[in-house]
Amino acid sequence: MNALSKDQAASREKTLLTALLLSAPGPLFTGYAMLTSHSTTQLADFIRRGVELVALFLSWWVFRQLQRSAAQSEADRARLERTAGFSVAGAMICSGLVMLGVAVSRLSIFEPGGKVIFGLVIAFLGLLANTWFWRRYTVLTREQYSAVIAAQMGLYRAKASVDLCVVAALAAVALAPSHPATRYVDILGSVMVAGYLLWSGLRMARAQWDRRAA
Repeated sequence: MNALSKDQAASREKTLLTALLLSAPGPLFTGYAMLTSHSTTQLADFIRRGVELVALFLSWWVFRQLQRSAAQSEADRARLERTAGFSVAGAMICSGLVMLGVAVSRLSIFEPGGKVIFGLVIAFLGLLANTWFWRRYTVLTREQYSAVIAAQMGLYRAKASVDLCVVAALAAVALAPSHPATRYVDILGSVMVAGYLLWSGLRMARAQWDRRAA
């Protein structure tokens, strides 16, 4: 595998940093939206964004270390790349487990309602941004493979898919909060999000173990 040129490395680091900075306010906004609504999906989305922010920071830090320390051995570089991959996989798995737990615990007592418009707007903007970063990381990975960037591509594919589920669930709550089916749509949204995150996280973790064993 060829090393990244300075321009390629700078472009990727800039993309990682931009993604990190844009994601930083996410937990604050979704936290406020969670407090003003009774949506299970909104609570799960708040937890998910917080955990993912930690993974984004670690990925940016690892990539920066890899580019700043050219004298590192291949073993050390591979270890750092696996650290970034496992952090992304761990973020997905932890988010999925928490979201599934929230959905199950509130299944018998939850009634949809409250103000979800703000959360819906945030989720829709997140869908647009995460789709763009997914495409961006896909292009960068095809141009020149990097384990850290490839992990981000997988993360943002999951983030965009999750945001789509969140938008659908919150839209149902906003449009028909009193409809009998809305309660199950919101809970189902959380379960679908949790399932996809768990599947994506476990698949990525397995890929990292395979790299370690190779």
